[in-house]
Formats: sequence, structure tokens, C-alpha cells
Amino acid sequence: MEKKETLQTLTKKSLDFREHLVTLAHKQEFGIHIGGGLSLAEILTCLYFKIAHINPENPEWEERDRIILSKGHGNVGLLTILAMKGFFPFTVFNNFNEIGSSYSMHSDSQVPGVEHSAGSLGHGLSVAVGMALRAKRDHKSWHVYCILGDGESMEGSVWEAMMSASHFNLNNLTAIIDRNRLSQEGTTEETMKLDPLQEKGAAFGWSVVEVDGHSIQELLGAFAEDRADKPKLIIANTIKGRGIASLENRITSHFGHLNQEQYRIAMEEIKQERKKLSGKTDGS
Repeated sequence: MEKKETLQTLTKKSLDFREHLVTLAHKQEFGIHIGGGLSLAEILTCLYFKIAHINPENPEWEERDRIILSKGHGNVGLLTILAMKGFFPFTVFNNFNEIGSSYSMHSDSQVPGVEHSAGSLGHGLSVAVGMALRAKRDHKSWHVYCILGDGESMEGSVWEAMMSASHFNLNNLTAIIDRNRLSQEGTTEETMKLDPLQEKGAAFGWSVVEVDGHSIQELLGAFAEDRADKPKLIIANTIKGRGIASLENRITSHFGHLNQEQYRIAMEEIKQERKKLSGKTDGS
């Protein structure tokens, strides 16, 4: 079990992450992809501050772990965690999504720390499979992580990549599905039923573990679990807009702007969570 201090530190960082996203959603009057960014808070915090071997001072370090954000519209979350980690200063958000800026709504590999440009959904896992194959071929020890949305998991290319990963025994590959059950236009189960997702993953030859995607302790346990000779699939059950009551589990939270009053309430909610943090041990 992780030490209480580690869980508290990571939980604090997940709250810092939410505060940055809420602030950006207030400053950017045209809006941002906020709901799917908030659902990634604990996943990204665990990866970038505990699990992955990366070096902000040397983003191209050959022995680094590779992290692919396949759900490209979650890029505000990726940029936020990269800035928190020190890959670049937060001042890049002053020109966020402006013409000529690589810091935009969808991930761009020109940005330090971003491994793959993403916009069209369903491509990231195929790229991750290719990276993991290369590591195997070159006898490298680095690991590949791929974060997918459950909405994009309706794409056939995702399942082709899953087939390939198990065929080649890519135990150096971990995929994480942000299972918030909402896509841009409705629930995933109404649009295209994905359940039973755990059984499907296992049928495709993956080692599957299902967790509360907002529990840091459960996420760390899932990342640490022995994957034997199989690729690992972590189904992280999350809530779109998690942490901000007015956004939680709402389709409308996919993209939006927070006005002054909405921003004030959201920041107060985060403040209250910080107050409750002392003595917390489960990281949820």
C-alpha cells in the first residue's frame, strides 16, 4: 500500500490540476474541452508524477517512457500536467489556441513532452503498438502508455491495435480507458454499446484491471500489477467534469466556458476539497 504522504501529495496535485483547468476555462471565453480534462485528473497525475520515467529537462531522452494521449481533445489536460511537471512554463497558455501556436485544443507533437499529434480519434493505440514493438525489437526497457476515451473506443482501429498488441505479446504496453460513459452527443451505451468492456479486453488477449479512475491508490495498484506476458488494459471508471458539481456527468461539459460566477463556485469547491485533504488516505 502506498504511503499516506504519497497519496496526499498526488491528491494535492490532482486538485492543482483541476484549478488550472478551471482557470483556463474561465479565461478562454470561447471555451475549452473541460469535462474530459477533469475526468483525467488522477490518471495524468499518477502517470506524470509517480509512474512514468520522463525528464522535463530532456524531453527527447531516449530511455524515457512514452505516453500517448489518444483522446486528443483532452489536450488541455495534457498541456496542464506537462506544465506542472516543468516541460514548459504556464505562460504558454497566454496564447492558447491562437493562430501559429502549437498549444491548442488537440495535441501537437511539436510541444515538448507530447509524443503524438492527435485529432482524429482511434489512432493513438496503433501508434503506441508501433512504439512498443520498436522497444521490443531494440531490446529497450522503456514502457508505452496510451490513454483512450471510451467514445473513441467505438473505432475499429482501436480493436485492430488491441489484437496486434496481444499477438506480439507487448507486455511493455499499458492502455488506460477513461471510462466516463459520455461522448460528445450522448452516453456511450446509447451511441454504441461497449459493455461488457472488461470481458472484451480479456477476449482480445489483454490483462484487464478495472478501477475507480479517481482513486489514486487504486490507479497506482493497477499500474504496478504484474502484467506477465500480456499488454495491460486499465479500465478507469471516471466522471466527466469530476470535481465541479455543475459539470459532473453532463454531456454539456464536453466543451465550455465558465463565467465569473461559475468560476467562483468551482474554485470554492476545489478549496473545500483542499480543506478535507488533511488526513486522507484513500486518494479517492
